[in-house]
Amino acid sequence: MNQPQAKIDVAPDDARAIAKEAYVYAFAMMENYNTWYPQAVVKDSPSYVGGFNKFRHYAQLFSPANHDVVTPNNDTPYSWVWLDLRAEPIVVSVPAVPSDRYYVLQFIDLFTYNCAYIGSRSTGNDAGDYLIVGPQWQGDVPGGIKKVFKSETEIVGILGRTQLNGPQDIDNVKQVQAGFKLRPLSAFQKKPAPPAAPVLSFPPYDKAKVASHDFISYLNFLLGLALPPHPNEVVLRQRMEKIGIVAGAAWNASQVEPAVLAAIDAGVKDAQEEIEKKIAVTHGSNGLFGSREAQGEDYLTRAVAAAMGLYGNDLAEAWYGGFVGNGRELIQVTFSKDQLPPAKFFWSITLYTLPDRFLYDNPLNRYSIGDRTQGLKYNADGGLTIYVGHASPGTDKESNWIPAPDASYSFVARVYGPSEAAMNGTWKLPSPAAVS
Repeated sequence: MNQPQAKIDVAPDDARAIAKEAYVYAFAMMENYNTWYPQAVVKDSPSYVGGFNKFRHYAQLFSPANHDVVTPNNDTPYSWVWLDLRAEPIVVSVPAVPSDRYYVLQFIDLFTYNCAYIGSRSTGNDAGDYLIVGPQWQGDVPGGIKKVFKSETEIVGILGRTQLNGPQDIDNVKQVQAGFKLRPLSAFQKKPAPPAAPVLSFPPYDKAKVASHDFISYLNFLLGLALPPHPNEVVLRQRMEKIGIVAGAAWNASQVEPAVLAAIDAGVKDAQEEIEKKIAVTHGSNGLFGSREAQGEDYLTRAVAAAMGLYGNDLAEAWYGGFVGNGRELIQVTFSKDQLPPAKFFWSITLYTLPDRFLYDNPLNRYSIGDRTQGLKYNADGGLTIYVGHASPGTDKESNWIPAPDASYSFVARVYGPSEAAMNGTWKLPSPAAVS
């Protein structure tokens, strides 16, 4: 924070309405911060990746012990990095990847918009050098760069996913991951580095604070890394200034009139209720994730997406769908032969505990089933039945069983490289049915 606290002169009713709007706007950004703060800043965090501009690769199957992100993907081991673009752009280099192996580098800005893609679908599997630049960079692009991506924010996350075809394939995944390289633009050009960016003072993430009027301190910090504001947000940011929301400004709740502070808290509660209400009626991923151009200024949907599955891919990259069940009931999901998930690359179904949305610890150590699952039994007509429940469906069906807790769970299907039918809703996930 390098600016004094903004002057607050607003009626309580107006403060409540503005706070509700601001909290919905800020929610995804704060969920994002809850991930990248420990990964990039907190050195003693288990999820620490080594600081900014450094890859950390996870070349193993995820387990219930992994809590880096909600709804973790157990099909494509992750590669994480957080870029600090304030001093200069970063060159991201990728190796040549075998044509039969899917991979993707998804770039996410501080708003949680997907701002760039490198990978099998978007750029192909050839080797290449790509440039990612911050919102204020103005410079010449050197030769050898295949494409330039511009971010609205100075901090950008890269979530890499590399297809894993079972435990025996881990060394091949490691080889691909080792080919992902990062270089400052000056190093790529073999020129002297520019002056380092000022040291940032990161506010420690506090769950109670982000759920109260003190969310403003986090939002002010994050907006300081997102300048200039997007043209479509100028009016909104001016409105939020009335309750002390200013990019880079300090926030001290003790300096706010008690009636106004109470109104801000009431607005936060209103926003939380609105987000939960929207979550309750959201059952698929279509329209949840994407770029600024695709998402527009629908901040409520952005908040719901962050709550339900932070860092979801664009629909063209991956289709997500599912339902909520209870493990006390044994259910089956049956795909007819012509209804199998329409994936260009591959598909999977993963089960998560609720409300935390992590993998469920079970005796089989089985957390997902997909088209690459060894020993999966298809029906005589070419269809496929998957069983889900706390109790076994029987030894003859256990090859197709995803164990569930004796409580609520989330059933999530992923289709990588979805067909047009999946993207336009013509193809749908079959409804679950009780096992008689």
